[in-house]
Amino acid sequence: MIEFFFDCSSPWTYLAFHNIQPLAKELGSEIVWRPILVGGIFNTVNPSVYAQRETPVPLKARYMKKDLADWARSAGLAIKMPPTVFPVNSVKAMRGCIWLGKDMVPFATSVFEAYWGGDEDISQDAVLAEICKKAGIDEQKFFAGISQQAIKDQLKANTEEVVARGGFGSPTIFVNKTDMYFGNDRLPLIREALLRSKASAA
Repeated sequence: MIEFFFDCSSPWTYLAFHNIQPLAKELGSEIVWRPILVGGIFNTVNPSVYAQRETPVPLKARYMKKDLADWARSAGLAIKMPPTVFPVNSVKAMRGCIWLGKDMVPFATSVFEAYWGGDEDISQDAVLAEICKKAGIDEQKFFAGISQQAIKDQLKANTEEVVARGGFGSPTIFVNKTDMYFGNDRLPLIREALLRSKASAA
């Protein structure tokens, strides 16, 4: 089993979200999608991210843009880094993923593509309403749903859970509950872990 803790506001998560799906399908592994707020993680255990944004290392920042572009090309995805609005408040989008439950993947895909591919501000209700229309979601039910306290509480609980289990950012991926991986570039290692797990279960 794969648990995928994610926030649509992260570029590396956009790549990993796209890339892990064919991998899981190929190996017959279920993905349990776990929406989180990565800002909540940074505030709790990884505030160095904010310091890096305020005083970036120019050479490292330049390489990161190239690295993202290379990975996006490899995945066949459009990506703009940084988007016009960055960082973005993704709380409504992530609550939407919680509210949709097992039906969240088409919506999350559209959110990722709107923000990273289309440079749209996913914090805005009008943008989320348009995403709902494209995904065949009743926008009135959507906005009513994400305002429910239980939905807000679940997003907070997911965020606290990933920190408690050792996570410090997005995407944080677990294989069989305890084997943790971070980032899009760890997918080859996740593949190996899944193959080991299948072999030991055989």
